[in-house]
Amino acid sequence: MPGKCLLLSHRSVVAAAAWWVALVVVVVAHGAGSTGVHAAPDASRGIALADLPPEARAVYARIGRGGPFAYERDGVVFGNREQLLPAKPRGYYHEYTVRTPGEKTRGARRIVCGGPATKPEACYYTDDHYQSFRRIRE
Repeated sequence: MPGKCLLLSHRSVVAAAAWWVALVVVVVAHGAGSTGVHAAPDASRGIALADLPPEARAVYARIGRGGPFAYERDGVVFGNREQLLPAKPRGYYHEYTVRTPGEKTRGARRIVCGGPATKPEACYYTDDHYQSFRRIRE
């Protein structure tokens, strides 16, 4: 009987090894070509003001005038937790909602500006709720 216990133990080891090999293959295939570090998209990639949706152009104009804004959260500090925008001190960036036609909520579109409220140094547009940004060019 000792041989039979050894055989079962050997089978268990082989099964576990096969499972680990399969797991490693999946992980390596999924991350092929990746360094494991997610590089931030280039927020300096721009978009012309004229190419923004009309709702975004209207918000951009209101930012320059200091309002009025449609949403209570417009003008709040944007924390840049995603670190997709250039690193600046907390309080540098502020976000503004860009209405999305047909949405009942604030939707995913925002303009985030850095610097003084009515004379920002740079503004960025996102239409995917902070997953990517494009710098607005006038």
